[in-house]
Amino acid sequence: MKTIWVLNGPNLNMLGSREVDVYGTLTLNAITLLLQEKAKELGVNIDCYQTNDEGDFITRVHESGSKATGLIINPGAWTHYSIAVRDALACIDIPKIEVHISNVYARESFRHTSLIAPVCTGQISGLGVDGYLLALEYLAK
Repeated sequence: MKTIWVLNGPNLNMLGSREVDVYGTLTLNAITLLLQEKAKELGVNIDCYQTNDEGDFITRVHESGSKATGLIINPGAWTHYSIAVRDALACIDIPKIEVHISNVYARESFRHTSLIAPVCTGQISGLGVDGYLLALEYLAK
């Protein structure tokens, strides 16, 4: 059975109360429940994790390479400046989908560059929580 990991980076634990005009009102726990329901429907295992610690995040990326069949990753702000997260993703040989709740290309110019996208299978940006669900559907195939 396929196992999909979902890794969320900094400040995503604040969803539901953080900039609701940008990120909406759903909490990360609510998003996790939606993903778990969808994974059950698709017949795949799912493991969701969030951290504000970059080293911890990188360790989880490394572990996903041998424990997961696919990775959904929302690196938050690390997307735009972390060469370390980019290099960790380049180390693993599983499909990886970068997800962003907001349309990063319609926001501040510093958000328009993703160091992560070139080492991922694909990117979904601006579709809200549906981006996670679409990534899960893709990786479950």
